[in-house]
Amino acid sequence: MPSISPKLLSNQELLAQSLCGLVADLMLKRQWMLATAESCTGGMIAAACTDLAGSSQWFERGFVTYSNAAKTELLGVDAALIATHGAVSEEVVRAMAQGALTHSHTQVAVAVTGVAGPSGGSAAKPVGTVWFGWATPGGLVSEVQHFPGDRAAVRSATVQHALHRLLTLLQAANS
Repeated sequence: MPSISPKLLSNQELLAQSLCGLVADLMLKRQWMLATAESCTGGMIAAACTDLAGSSQWFERGFVTYSNAAKTELLGVDAALIATHGAVSEEVVRAMAQGALTHSHTQVAVAVTGVAGPSGGSAAKPVGTVWFGWATPGGLVSEVQHFPGDRAAVRSATVQHALHRLLTLLQAANS
């Protein structure tokens, strides 16, 4: 009698895996490599990518830069930039994305920094605020999103959005 795996995938995990598969196809066509720089997701984007067999053909590395010191030490984000704008800002996520490219052998990088909660939010940056950065040969794109829900929901939505937007940028680069 076959056994059922104790790990059942959630809809969010299945969506992330599907998005990663589509990203993988486009990365492989271009022979590009991907790096991630993650704060609020703690490596969840990298984990979703590397859950795919064969991901070493298009995924090079992931930086988990949860602290400000890690952002500075691993990605070269200027401490003054963090002090001036805060870790959850457009300026910092853009520096994270660029730093991921600079400190890797990749052509594409995804960076995220945000407030997943349940604490840490403010009036200006409430829980659920996430800044995204995508660096591709076509340039650097950044945007902010505000996700509802608890910590797990914010982090899951962040992974999905990061991968979905990466997919659209890669599709545009391939057209």
